[in-house]
Order: sequence, then structure tokens, then C-alpha cells
Amino acid sequence: MKLRLAAITALAALMSTAAYAQTTLKLVEVITSPERTEVLKGLVAEFEKQNPGTTVEITSLPWGQAFEKLATMVSGGDIPDVVEMPDTWLALYAGTDQLASLEGHIASWDNGATLTEKTLAMGRQAGDAYMIPYGFYLRAMFYNKKLLAEAGVAEPPKTMEEFMAASEAVSKLDGKYGYCLRGGPGGTNGWIMMAATMNGTNEFFTEDGKSRVNEPGSVAGIQFLMDMYQKGYAPKDSVNWGFNEIVAGFYSGTCAFLDQDPDALIAIAERMPAEDFAVIPMPVGPSGKAFPTIGFAGWSIFKATQNEDEAWKLVASLSSPEANAIWAKRVGVIPIHKGADQDPFFKTEQFKGWFEELNGEQYVPTVMPTYLEQWGYFGSTVVLESAQQALLGQRTAQDVADEWATFLTDEQAKWKAKQ
Repeated sequence: MKLRLAAITALAALMSTAAYAQTTLKLVEVITSPERTEVLKGLVAEFEKQNPGTTVEITSLPWGQAFEKLATMVSGGDIPDVVEMPDTWLALYAGTDQLASLEGHIASWDNGATLTEKTLAMGRQAGDAYMIPYGFYLRAMFYNKKLLAEAGVAEPPKTMEEFMAASEAVSKLDGKYGYCLRGGPGGTNGWIMMAATMNGTNEFFTEDGKSRVNEPGSVAGIQFLMDMYQKGYAPKDSVNWGFNEIVAGFYSGTCAFLDQDPDALIAIAERMPAEDFAVIPMPVGPSGKAFPTIGFAGWSIFKATQNEDEAWKLVASLSSPEANAIWAKRVGVIPIHKGADQDPFFKTEQFKGWFEELNGEQYVPTVMPTYLEQWGYFGSTVVLESAQQALLGQRTAQDVADEWATFLTDEQAKWKAKQ
């Protein structure tokens, strides 16, 4: 009887221990699509296989409502262990002390040493590494080889001056244009990037808080895009073009040049033979430098988690060289580990431009000042309306630059006042 009781007690203890060892992690993704979610589920399934006793529950928030939905979850106490963190949200959540520092984890991680310098720098934008980016959306220049050859352009452009000349040459072809201009929604990055490149700096503000977007060099960058359009080097209807239109304009052979992130490559590669196009770094300006805009997202751990060690194992698994390569190939981002450019998939003319930008000193990624409270309104409304007016000849480059500078200077002053 005693032996039987002891056996039952031991079994109960064993079952209790097993139940205690079972861990459920909550992961929230916020930049969602059916394809991305399927890739994530596959990577998580592999993690669960390698970590018996740990289950991951994935919550997918639609991007359009993701910011509000995640904020509601967190404020209501339904806090995930791991979250997909966009660069534009990092300062908010890290600044309110809601994210766990990953510095100690990275230091002891076998793969920590292979993270690129830019990966670590972007993850540390809020001070400590409060996220591990899973890839970068970096602007580079697509070009159509056939159109350049037909227009007599021997080499793809390396400078802004050559870019303008090549666009002019292609635009002399019947029904063809040099540049797929994004004059409609989402065009802010292009205007800011060209202004910075012609101004020789991507600093948004002077030491005393004044916007630099209306300095002479910046105005020249704004005028550059206006000239592209007004001289007929971009399609007339491109004044209203957004992402889908500029990408279609390129793969249809309407335009020879398109500056975009790697996510555009997925649609283009499906519709154009690889030998017909390539990707090069953004042309440099008078300073010998270019300032391509960069965006990113990654994995963060909420400080409130009761399972930080397990949550880190998940982040480390998703961020491993093998998993990150799968993610980058399927989702359309630049991978985060040194040596990724030697992968046959990335070692092509279609990826070369992005890796050259990440590794070249003359290419300085530009991070938007998303910490400004009204930055979203500025990009979606102020820039859109005023830039379209400028393209149509209703306003001068100096005029719109002064408007942008006044807005940004005021916003910077408001932000500083709260610090």
C-alpha cells in the first residue's frame, strides 16, 4: 500500500513538473500578409520542434489597425512576450521602459558576433538594443538594361548628373520615360532622399533645431525631381503614382529607373527576366555621397514577460542566420548577418546594389525622424499636397521647402520641449 501511494505521489509530482515546464509564448506580428504569416508559422514550428515544452501562439494584427490594437492590448494587460516591432514604434515603447534590453542576450549569443554593424546600430537607436532587426527596407536603384542599351546609355548612372542625363536619353524613345516618379501617396522618402543627397547631409536639423530641408542643397534636390517631371523624363500621370503604379511602370518597360526597397523585387522578378534588369546603389550627389532612406522592423521582448529566457530563445531562433535567410528571401528584405551576400540567392545583380549600400562608406542610410508627433501627417498630407503642386508648376522648390522647414522646425521644438 505504501509502495503504491509512493508511486502515485511520484507520478503526481512528475506530472506537476511537466505541467510547470510547459511554456506558452505569445507572439504578435503587425506587418501582416498571408505570405508573411505562413513564413513565420514555418519558422515558429521549427522553433517548437527544437524546444519541446514551449508553444508559441501567433496573433496577426492587420497593419492598418496594428498600432491601435497593440496599444489596446498592452494597456489592457494582454501583453505579448515577443512582438514584431517597426522602427517607427521603437522609440515609443523603449522610451516608456516597456521593452527588455537584449544587450546581455546578444553578448552571450553564438550568432551575436555575425550581426552586421548596421543591424546593431539600428537595433540600438533607442539606446540599448531593444530589438533585433530582421531585415532592412533600403532604397536602391532598379534599372532596365534593354532600355538603357536602346537609348545608347553605356553604363548605369553613378551620380545624380548621370542619372538625369540617362533619364533624358531614355525619354527620347517612343513611349518611354527615364524615371518612375512616385508623385502620389508614399512619396515622402523620395523627396527627402534627393534633398539630402544634393545637400550632402541627411541631418534633419541644425544644432539649434532648425530644419535643413530648405537649405540651398536641399532645395536643389527638390528641384531635381521637379525637373525630372516637368522636362518629361517621368510619365505625366506619375504625379499621382503610388507604390503599385511605380513598380508596374518599371516591370512593364515604361520607365528605365525605379528607386525602391527590396520588397518591390518580388513583383518585378515575377514579371521580368533576371537578365533584363539589375539593382545599383543610389546615385551620389555633389558631396560624393548618397543618403538612401532605410526602414526596418524586428523582434522585441516586452519587459513584463514572465518568460524572458524562453522569449529570447524564440527571438534568437527567428534571428539565426538560417531562419533570417529564409525570411529575407520570402518577405523581401536585406538580411542581417555578415556573409549573407555570399548566398547564391543574394549574390546576383538584382541584390548587388543593396549590399553595396550597406557596406560602402559613401552610402549613408537615412532614418526618418519618426519620433516627431506629426511626422505621419507631414508625410501623408503636407508633403503629398505641396509636392504635387510643385510638380504641376504651381509652386517653386523654395516655396515648398520653406513650408516643410517651418513645419518640421516647429515639430522639433515641440519634441524638445517634452524631453
